[in-house]
Amino acid sequence: MDGPHNGALNCFEDSSGFIEFAGHRLLHAPLAGRNYPNNLLGNRGSSAVLFLLGNNRASNHFDPCLILNKRSQKVRQSGDLCCPGGHVSPAIDPLLARISELPGFPLWRWPHWTKWRRRQPAMARRLALLLATSLRESFEEMRLNPAGVQFIGPLPVVRLVMFNREIFPMVGWVRRQTTFFPNWEVDKIVEIPIRDLLNSDHYRRYRLRIGSKRVPESDQPINDYPCFLHRKEKETELLWGATYRITAAFLQMVFDFTPPALETLPVIRGVLDENYINGRSQAPGR
Repeated sequence: MDGPHNGALNCFEDSSGFIEFAGHRLLHAPLAGRNYPNNLLGNRGSSAVLFLLGNNRASNHFDPCLILNKRSQKVRQSGDLCCPGGHVSPAIDPLLARISELPGFPLWRWPHWTKWRRRQPAMARRLALLLATSLRESFEEMRLNPAGVQFIGPLPVVRLVMFNREIFPMVGWVRRQTTFFPNWEVDKIVEIPIRDLLNSDHYRRYRLRIGSKRVPESDQPINDYPCFLHRKEKETELLWGATYRITAAFLQMVFDFTPPALETLPVIRGVLDENYINGRSQAPGR
């Protein structure tokens, strides 16, 4: 069943109208103010990610999807769905940022770039650096062709208290590429239709017990988090945490969509152990 916010999607016959609409909404939404710090180079507490959108590869009509990586068992937070991305590389990303402004590349094609660069040059340079980082990491993690990405706009920063990090999401649309090649960090690519994300029936409450061998199970803390339940054929994936927050910001800014209140949602239970945080891989329970 489609949610009431899906009517906006039905207005678009192809990606061009959708990209223009989303870009306008991102730039003019109340949360559109960006304040990128000037210490991005070498700051291990800052990461840039690509909130990647594209047409459903299995569909013969326009059906926009969110394209995510599922983290492999070889990395921290294994089993989670995430946007491709990582830390800024001082040695590479400043050069890539300048390349991204050349004709045919993402910033050059962004209709707001000239205005950004003229009105706020320092902030524009930081935006270019963050976009370059997200595109480089996307190439490394899933062999996404950077030249084939159309930049739509930036999202507000997401702060992670547990990991002492700031995440700067950049929204992009993959134009023609339909095949990706995940590296060792990625288990597989997961596509979630935007129309499903706009359907309140797919949201759940993720009840997590924070496990530790040093603490009896009865004394281990339990917390509730909002999440999105994605089902495709026989596979089930859970979108939660920072990537959920980034997704929720996009849906709010572009479609005025807010998920149901946490206390009204059905419960899914899981366990996070020390391996999840420290990187000795074990996916959280489903």
